[in-house]
Amino acid sequence: MCRWRIRASCGAHALFGARTLTLKHALSKGVRRYHVTPILCQRAKVAMSQFEPDECIQYEKLEKNINIVRKRLDHPLTLSEKIVYGHLEDPVKQDIQRGKTYLRLRPDRVAMQDATAQMAMLQFISSGLPKVAVPSTIHCDHLIEAQLGGEKDLRRAKDINQEVYNFLASAGAKYGVGFWKPGSGIIHQIILENYSYPGVMLIGTDSHTPNGGGLGGICIGVGGADAVDVMAGIPWELKCPKVIGVKLTGKLSGWSSPKDVILKVAGILTVKGGTGAIIEYHGPGVDSISCTGMATICNMGAEIGATTSIFPYNHRMKKYLTKTGRAEIANLADEFQEHLKPDPGCTYDQLIEINLDELKPLINGPFTPDLAHTVDEIGTVAQQEEVGRVDDIRVGLIGSCTNSSYEDMGRSAAVAKQALAHGVKCKSQFTITPGSEQIRATIERDGYAKTLRDVGGVVLANACGPCIGQWDRKDIKKGEKNTIVTSYNRNFTGRNDANPETHAFVTSPEIVTALSLAGSLKFNPEVDFLTGSDGKKFKLEAPDADELPKLDFDPGQDTYQYPPKDGSNQHVDVSPTSQRLQLLEPFDKWDGKDLEDLLILIKVKGKCTTDHISAAGPWLKFRGHLDNISNNLLIGAINIENDKANSVRNSLNQEFGPVPDTARYYKKHGVQWVVVGDENYGEGSSREHAALEPRHLGGRAIIVKSFARIHETNLKKQGLLPLTFADPADYDKIHPVDKLSIVGLKDFAPGKPLKCVIKHPNGSQETIVLNHTFNETQIEWFKAGSALNRMKELQKH
Repeated sequence: MCRWRIRASCGAHALFGARTLTLKHALSKGVRRYHVTPILCQRAKVAMSQFEPDECIQYEKLEKNINIVRKRLDHPLTLSEKIVYGHLEDPVKQDIQRGKTYLRLRPDRVAMQDATAQMAMLQFISSGLPKVAVPSTIHCDHLIEAQLGGEKDLRRAKDINQEVYNFLASAGAKYGVGFWKPGSGIIHQIILENYSYPGVMLIGTDSHTPNGGGLGGICIGVGGADAVDVMAGIPWELKCPKVIGVKLTGKLSGWSSPKDVILKVAGILTVKGGTGAIIEYHGPGVDSISCTGMATICNMGAEIGATTSIFPYNHRMKKYLTKTGRAEIANLADEFQEHLKPDPGCTYDQLIEINLDELKPLINGPFTPDLAHTVDEIGTVAQQEEVGRVDDIRVGLIGSCTNSSYEDMGRSAAVAKQALAHGVKCKSQFTITPGSEQIRATIERDGYAKTLRDVGGVVLANACGPCIGQWDRKDIKKGEKNTIVTSYNRNFTGRNDANPETHAFVTSPEIVTALSLAGSLKFNPEVDFLTGSDGKKFKLEAPDADELPKLDFDPGQDTYQYPPKDGSNQHVDVSPTSQRLQLLEPFDKWDGKDLEDLLILIKVKGKCTTDHISAAGPWLKFRGHLDNISNNLLIGAINIENDKANSVRNSLNQEFGPVPDTARYYKKHGVQWVVVGDENYGEGSSREHAALEPRHLGGRAIIVKSFARIHETNLKKQGLLPLTFADPADYDKIHPVDKLSIVGLKDFAPGKPLKCVIKHPNGSQETIVLNHTFNETQIEWFKAGSALNRMKELQKH
């Protein structure tokens, strides 16, 4: 296969053999370009990626800002602080207080997956701006449903999603956004292979964007409206994060894997323990983890509510950068490495220590990713549970953005190869999701894919698939109790297959493979035996595999579309009769009055993730059509009044009905409403539809005990009031039949609580205090009706 290696200064010509070609011409030959060497810009500068030769890494600026802030604060800095503060818009004047002040930041780039990119690009179109201000990309990975296998599923997805893919491709071309076509792979794997690098600040419209922390970057999941701000060249606001240190000692060995590190941390911190903080891994144990293993750990940090997670630059990252054609970035990082690791003596807001020598393989679940068990105890735990969980494993699934690297596939194949040598195949169904086209092509070449097929596996498309509910499951009926084990990141109720009775557990790919061979949760590969086809018992050895291929990666098919230099003549079509896409209408401005006599749409009982608020799976096809997707509003949330999902009282006619129908009824009759919720409301995915939908259907406020970070910001962006009980016990004072008035809005100010008057049906009233985290800018969003409305107001001045 032809390999291009092109070197030049920024904007100059590239020399290939005896021919001098312009860079644009050289890169237009249709050759897969994963192995193009990044373009040397000038002394000590290198292109951010091979796809954007004129956009250079700004380490000098990072260094300058770090030095300014270090002098101001007069204390050693954590790595997280260095990269975050290194991207401040104004490092001289910015007020910096961990956990308190809002920072104005200038991220280096934006990435969007296809499900969230639809709404993000629709919002960007509404902004009226001609082109994005920072390098940005769209990745088609969410809309491919797992049914029959990779090639067939990809063909089907291209057919049924053609309208959406055409919209995203044409919008990308018009506004200067790179477009990764369906089949290219999962957004986070593509970012790791091409766009993340030590010291980068990247925001992505997916909650698992922190995956890029495996390459030493600050990569943060956000809603689409945040992405629009950055693409519009507006400073991005982030509450100054606290920093939780995780010191790793010892060395991973045996069946223990990088996945077990984050499963252990999740068990310690729980699903909300990382909220408002960056998780910073450090210590001598870091060097025993591969770059892609570090990415796994950072990826699943989203499950503990962390703003992001990060590792310091080391030789494992350099090895990965070099293998993925970015040796110049690695060499540049070497020169600036003092800024890519924490200062000696820096302090953390919380410190956790994990000895990797003592870490055992873990399996977390069901129904929440922070319920940690060791593999040797999970079978006993399963038997003792009263929920009726079954021990037999119906399906084992490996891959997803969390665990789909070459090393992951190799370790799983190593387990499968041992079984095949004894004539054993999987007792459970078994599926494999490669992380990218590059991973797929390489594991095919190196025989891993064949081994996994031979043991009974089905290789799915390079996409999210079952991890996000894109799974056309035929082996069970809805409501049937069953168990699945995955190497994914989330296992909320109904997350993978929309069946509330599926007990999903998350663990490492090699443990999934071993359990799938045995077909039972009771199997512990460290001590238990399997029976070969000859009747003899054998024990699986702990897997060993290369972290990177011995040969170069096989880049596979070319799936990237460059945006043209000038896309002003590109047409972007959205049909007014489309059921998939809908241009946005601006939300109404605040009328300057307190919010009086709001009805309670639902008082939510217990956990309420963004999957409960705006389900994925079959609803993904409506992500570009706000009115259609609003028909899934809160259909998974449990109503405290009757312990049912999608059944709420209509306070105007006293009839019970679906949540979206009730919200539409209120909207039709000009009645505004609120939602009352519990702890960590909105945890999980970054999907801003969970904020857009209540706003679209007439909601004005969400009042809860506590919020997940991304969802709280998304609500603010859309002109809603995310409010928290000053006294969490006040949750119990509100009944679904009450009316609520939110007062004090005329004096709405940062740090000043609002009051809520609870009006009971018997005529009695009581007043409680509600806190908020709005700053001055965010209050302007509320007054304007949304952040997008405010952006347009500012453009007029």
